[in-house]
Amino acid sequence: MRSTSPSRRSAAPLPVSPPEHPRSTTTVTRTVTSVVDGQAVPGDHTVASLNPADLDDVVGEVSLAPGRIFTAAAVVAKNAQRAWADVPAPVRGRAIAHIGRVVEENAESLARLVTREIGKPYAEALGEVREIVDTCDFFLGEGRRLYGQTVPSEMPDKQLFTFRNPVGTVAVITAGNFPVAVPSWYIVPALLTGNTIVWKPAEYSAVVSNAFHDLFVKGGGLPDGVFNLVHADGAETYAGLQESLELGYIDKVGFTGSSEVGREIGALTGRHLQTACLELGGKNPLVVTPSADLDLAVEGALFSGFGTAGQRCTSLGTVIVHESLHDEFVRRFTAAVGAAAVGDPAQDVLMGPLLDAKFAERYEKFLGWVQPQHTVYGPTGRITAGNPRDGFVGDPEKGLFYHPMVVDGVRPGDELFDEETFGPIVGVTSYTTLDEAIDLANAPGYGLSSSIYTTNPADAFAYRRGISAGMVSINNSTSGAEAHLPFGGNGKSGNGSRQSGMWVLDQFTRWQSVNWDYSGRLQKAQMDVADLDADLGFRLDES
Repeated sequence: MRSTSPSRRSAAPLPVSPPEHPRSTTTVTRTVTSVVDGQAVPGDHTVASLNPADLDDVVGEVSLAPGRIFTAAAVVAKNAQRAWADVPAPVRGRAIAHIGRVVEENAESLARLVTREIGKPYAEALGEVREIVDTCDFFLGEGRRLYGQTVPSEMPDKQLFTFRNPVGTVAVITAGNFPVAVPSWYIVPALLTGNTIVWKPAEYSAVVSNAFHDLFVKGGGLPDGVFNLVHADGAETYAGLQESLELGYIDKVGFTGSSEVGREIGALTGRHLQTACLELGGKNPLVVTPSADLDLAVEGALFSGFGTAGQRCTSLGTVIVHESLHDEFVRRFTAAVGAAAVGDPAQDVLMGPLLDAKFAERYEKFLGWVQPQHTVYGPTGRITAGNPRDGFVGDPEKGLFYHPMVVDGVRPGDELFDEETFGPIVGVTSYTTLDEAIDLANAPGYGLSSSIYTTNPADAFAYRRGISAGMVSINNSTSGAEAHLPFGGNGKSGNGSRQSGMWVLDQFTRWQSVNWDYSGRLQKAQMDVADLDADLGFRLDES
């Protein structure tokens, strides 16, 4: 087993990306495979991972495994877990800190690879990579703060304690829109608390996932079997997870993805008396009050709605703007959308392409949700020579580029209002009273992120009390996270579990209580309390 101590390693850069341009086609196409117990494990068929900004650019060939490989990885992780848990928590913390330094040294190359494989604008990609570093920095300290408690006993000569124990083996299944930041939210605290991991990333971000895995395992020096990577499609992943749960090899599941799939994961784990950590979709509202700084609200709505081409779980769904500001807000907002830079994500743009062909196909369905009573601003659909966008950066014919879309007049009952639209669509509606705005914000039944623009503290606190979302921003975007703040949602957005900060520790540890009786006789707790009361000359039911 490799050393877990970071003190013997320098944070040397690793070759995790093409050397120059994220869209370079001169790089030899790589084949990425699952990695189990430190060994590459080929699958039974391959699929191509394409650069969505340049579909002629094959980023890598992905070898997809059958479900039995997922189960085999779970067995390996289960066998490695006890030894990893026996490594003192502060030492595991130092290993996590060292991983953070390795990622930091490789941040630009990893970000370029993120941009190339999923089309995320480079500035956003670099920010995402830095989120890994922040997460590692935070959990270094948690390695020395996995506190239990000393609890007073109601009996003499007896001490009570609580301890955090790792849950065991964790299956992590993540989407590809945040291919490195979101996995780190699961993987870093799970490792820190003494768990081992089987990670199944999205197929369309597989090359980035292998680079991430290399940074953690080869760069960070994790022992073989502690962190395993499996590439598989959805059906085979589900089959392998189901088998692993039935055989007792998986003790916890973390899932980031759609609400529909999250329901299936929750039902599967529930049958095994487990509670999955579910981070699902969102229909995130942004309320604009009469006292708002309108230019700031427009700026926030622009980034919330169209950053990552609207493909975040926290992307803005509907702007709910006070009727007195509605027309002026729509005028300024649509002007900002029309002027925003769209195109090559390696350049300075607000938004690049959709992540993958399957998301483009789904987005076409969302376009069909526009109704006659809606007002659509600007061109819609795929950006092409025949359907151009003024000021487009690059060649739109090369990739999966779509027009950012603003639809005014959406109301409850409209699919565009009620359902998550994973792509660059923002709805707009109006309200009269703040209570009405809160009702509109809660109506779709999601509860992930939300925002309010106001300079009135009473409105801000009323909104915070009334909104069902797990996260509330005041005068800021619906998107954005910090490593030391809880992240997660309610309703159709999740089951109340939280990632990030000290709160995620409850996902990857179980409380154990210990009572130590050194009286030399059997003390029967509540059965003996009456005798103790009598010795003191009073009873608890007497004033």
